[in-house]
Amino acid sequence: MSSTTSISIERLSKLIGRPDCPVLIDVCTEPDFACDPRLVPGSVRRQHSDVEAWGPGHAGQDVVVICQKGLKLSEGVAGWLRRFGARARHLEGGALAWAEARLPMLVSERVPDRRPDGSTLWVTRARPKIDRIACPWLIRRFVDRSATFLFVSPSQVSGVAERFGATSFDMPDEGAFWTHRGDACTFDVMVSEFGLSSAPLERLAAIVRGADTGRPDLAPEAAGLLAMSLGLSRMYDDDLRQVEAGLPIYDALYRWCSDATNETHDWPTRTPHGKALVRQTAS
Repeated sequence: MSSTTSISIERLSKLIGRPDCPVLIDVCTEPDFACDPRLVPGSVRRQHSDVEAWGPGHAGQDVVVICQKGLKLSEGVAGWLRRFGARARHLEGGALAWAEARLPMLVSERVPDRRPDGSTLWVTRARPKIDRIACPWLIRRFVDRSATFLFVSPSQVSGVAERFGATSFDMPDEGAFWTHRGDACTFDVMVSEFGLSSAPLERLAAIVRGADTGRPDLAPEAAGLLAMSLGLSRMYDDDLRQVEAGLPIYDALYRWCSDATNETHDWPTRTPHGKALVRQTAS
């Protein structure tokens, strides 16, 4: 059971993918990490021995610290972070228990090299519509919460990627890695390649694919996502502002995919027997 200094796997699994998810810090030793080089989605790797250097930067934040077994390393680092003013807890059972629960784990080798500030850098075509907002949402929520995105003219994407060390995505270039493959859109590819497949993300992927590839038959919600995406593209001239405005749409869709797909909404309100309630007025 979670306490003020720990959090259970069950509880954390419900927070990952949400905008209010705590900062996740993996402090597994190099030998332990080499045994299974995967991460709890959204985690960033840190050296436990350097916590006095990087720890103060997390003051005031909610943090979950993860080590291999949820013992001395994560408890010790969480203790240090609390000294620095963070609301820090350790993950009960650590990465081993997470893997044994068969929860999605991020394939670390697929994560691009991080910049000196710890973030990843991505570049794609300007004027995003669907895939180019869905993918930044996936990256921010499950891969790198501090990821930076550049939007440039299509002809300059590869050059910008080379000059600035960025990773391109959703480009039709031959041989590109993060792009459409057959009937799959870039969002599909990222969910699969990052090792993030889960029932909610698979549902969301079908919606994104239907909206992005002109296949509204794939999911009833695809037409609505297309409409909202086109509306956003007309509301914002600034691509970065458009992405920030679009992220809550995917937050809401992901939450619906997670635990609201069976809920319906009728008007007027109906009784358990299916009869409509009629408000009686005084004569």
